[in-house]
Amino acid sequence: MSTLEIKNLEVTYGSGAGAVPAVRGVDLTVAAGQKLGIAGESGCGKSTLALALLRLLPASARLSGEILLDGEDVLTMKWGRLRSVRWAGASIVFQGAMHSLNAVHRIGDQIAEPLLVHGQATPGAARRRVGELLEQVGLPAARADAYPHELSGGQRQRVMIAMALACDPQLIVADEPTTALDVMIQAQILRLIEELVAEKSISLLMISHDLAVLSDTCDRLAVMYAGRVVEEGPAAEVFAAASHPYAAALSSAFPRIGDAASRRAPRGLPGDPPDPAALPTGCTFHPRCPVAEAVCAEEDQVLRVAGAGRRAACVRVGAEPVPLPAPSRIAGAGSAKSSPSGD
Repeated sequence: MSTLEIKNLEVTYGSGAGAVPAVRGVDLTVAAGQKLGIAGESGCGKSTLALALLRLLPASARLSGEILLDGEDVLTMKWGRLRSVRWAGASIVFQGAMHSLNAVHRIGDQIAEPLLVHGQATPGAARRRVGELLEQVGLPAARADAYPHELSGGQRQRVMIAMALACDPQLIVADEPTTALDVMIQAQILRLIEELVAEKSISLLMISHDLAVLSDTCDRLAVMYAGRVVEEGPAAEVFAAASHPYAAALSSAFPRIGDAASRRAPRGLPGDPPDPAALPTGCTFHPRCPVAEAVCAEEDQVLRVAGAGRRAACVRVGAEPVPLPAPSRIAGAGSAKSSPSGD
């Protein structure tokens, strides 16, 4: 059984210049208890996708398609039903805990709020539940009386995870949950999320720029570019041997420990994702693709079978894999001074 099914999801934002497509025809499934990672550079539509799952986008956004949460379409839910699904059916861990938490309320009150709103506990029981949740995420129950500014960045992120777990949702969406944290705290938070998801059999959709993190944390990985999924498959396989040149470039941007060549000349990817208001013709990745063919500028590409449980939107899928050029042959890479432009 699937916890989440996304079918042909389209999200466009209204602007003075007309409709701007941010998510274009996305189809994804998160099975019960499964962990799906979403990767891509900034501007590829990852966060828009996450916010669309619970209709948290601004009024200027227009959505079409289907977002089925346990078979029920989020996009057609009445307001009362949608309110009951948020936190209880699915919850979100945002990337900026300091901006997501209310600075003038104690964290215990903020964790208790969804419990009280959904009628899952009396005030006294909610207080006890808050203590249990804080201890689950590695904080003393006594910290419930603290204000957000009295906690470190890692502690605030733990509070956000506690809030997300409060009503025992079936799905947690984690949008860059470790972006603002140092490397050691990032590892702790990721390990905590993994353990809690496994312990409670919760489905997880995690968004990150970091393919290495997603390959270690998630079962499956979907790579987005210009609002579309360009590759999907088992996380370790996509990271180690991507079928789409964009996914391969993202993976290659991470220097391998012990590999002097990749450390001195990482395979960067020059340029930026295209402006959603002015997408190129054909495959949207072709202007940056190091192995593009003439047909790529003329014909858009759809997801094709790229192996067992794998899909990729590239004209080369189904043919013999063609390795990316060496770092020195990719513009903007090939020297120690070059840096990947994946953020």
